[in-house]
Amino acid sequence: MEILSILETLEDLVEKSMSVPFSGKCLVDKEEILEIVKEVRLKLPDDIKQAKWVKEERQRILMEAQKEANDTIKDAEGKIAALVDEHEITKKAYEQANEIISNAQKNAREIRLGTRDYADSVLNKVEEILKDTIDVIKMNREEIK
Repeated sequence: MEILSILETLEDLVEKSMSVPFSGKCLVDKEEILEIVKEVRLKLPDDIKQAKWVKEERQRILMEAQKEANDTIKDAEGKIAALVDEHEITKKAYEQANEIISNAQKNAREIRLGTRDYADSVLNKVEEILKDTIDVIKMNREEIK
């Protein structure tokens, strides 16, 4: 900012001015001081405008960053919700799969038991038929003798 440069010039002028002994005061050129003050007055509005622009730009950047942060948070919350839903769906799918497997094992056990009963029944019938056939054969042999 130019105003700082002008103030440094004013400070240099005061430091280089002749001091009044035993008083801590100094003698300065009135015209030089007034010229510097006039220059400060002229430059001050430009510097104030620039500072105002910097402040507004800072505010705009902060608002933009806040909006971006809010959008990022919303996106993250959406993804988290989707993952939770997906987890719930997966959990339910596993539960259903376990139920289906349990039912299939139960049905397989029932089928095995039913198959054994059926096979025993068929073999029993075959045994009866074979006994009857053996009896007929024995009778026929007896008749032949």
